[in-house]
Amino acid sequence: MIIDTHTHLDSKQFDEDRAEVIERARAAGISKLINVGFDRQTIPTTIQLAEQYDFIYAVVGWHPVESIHMLPGDLDWIAALCDHPKVVGIGEIGLDYHWDTSPKDVQQRVFREQIQLARQKKMPISIHNRDAHEDVLRILKEEGAKDVGGVMHCFSGSWETARQCLDMNFYISFGGPLTFKNARVPKEVLAQVPLDRILIETDAPYLAPHPHRGKRNESAFVRLVAETVAEIKGKSLEEISKITTENTLNCFSFKDKGL
Repeated sequence: MIIDTHTHLDSKQFDEDRAEVIERARAAGISKLINVGFDRQTIPTTIQLAEQYDFIYAVVGWHPVESIHMLPGDLDWIAALCDHPKVVGIGEIGLDYHWDTSPKDVQQRVFREQIQLARQKKMPISIHNRDAHEDVLRILKEEGAKDVGGVMHCFSGSWETARQCLDMNFYISFGGPLTFKNARVPKEVLAQVPLDRILIETDAPYLAPHPHRGKRNESAFVRLVAETVAEIKGKSLEEISKITTENTLNCFSFKDKGL
């Protein structure tokens, strides 16, 4: 059984066939799905999915791209949702310097506030990092994120960046780009990440793996990521499925909530 640790099944791209997409994931051996709500629109729909399906869980937070739209009461809202029985982490939070939608100082303030909340709630965090490696690492260190740990979602950095994340109690998650034929750096990084620190994800409907690259991604395709991990690590698919499942249960708040 495999866990997709990061998906967006509430996306409008699934409005026509969401139930079928979820059923295909189950048929592909996906035992759990972690859906991520990241703003005022997707947090409620993520909670709704988690309440509707017993094998879907939620991570909620405020995406850096949406930082400029975060209101004072929104952090209290996320704090209250941390007590929901199906919420297993805070995210995706972090920094995104690629899309010019929220000023860097606003992104950094919102990022810090959510790390502080995670420490208060003793919840792991899911990190979005795009073109902001240095500042992400600095803020994680300054805010004591090692105390809660979490996952570097859809990791795209170097081994040196990964090593520093591992030192701060973070797991490294790999998605569809790992399967691309020209994905030299992600494959080199994966080869060095310890087995007990690897997670897998789809980020559906984005970043579909080979041979679906460029098309809509879906959670069933996380199996293709697992197969690539198995090949690089010299393990069977069954071994990688078992290892990454246990890693997911250890990373997120499943055991703390008796899930």
